[in-house]
Amino acid sequence: MLISCKGVVALEVKQTFLSLLITSYFIAFGVMLGGSLLGGLGSFLAGEPPLTMIKRFSDSLRIWALVAAIGGTFDTFYSFERGIFQGETRDIIKQVLLILFAMGGMQTGLTIIKWLTQEHV
Repeated sequence: MLISCKGVVALEVKQTFLSLLITSYFIAFGVMLGGSLLGGLGSFLAGEPPLTMIKRFSDSLRIWALVAAIGGTFDTFYSFERGIFQGETRDIIKQVLLILFAMGGMQTGLTIIKWLTQEHV
């Protein structure tokens, strides 16, 4: 669909639900890995133990990875509300799947961080 606003033409791209699920998985995965590893680099430059700090960062980034993956807005809650009060169960199922895929990406990133840091030993 083409959108025109004061002479500027933009192309709006609609994502399929499958591509949205895959995208949410990898956004949560990227937030976990990127945030933890870059935080570890910063702690190394500050003179802190990097592997310990990477593990701590990964624990504190878990909820933020989920928030970033589902969009960080209230659209998810609005879809739950619409599903519950207006009887649209399809929206509830989609949002639950979206959250589960985001949790999977977050958990995969957390597992890789645990493997790298060996903090569980």
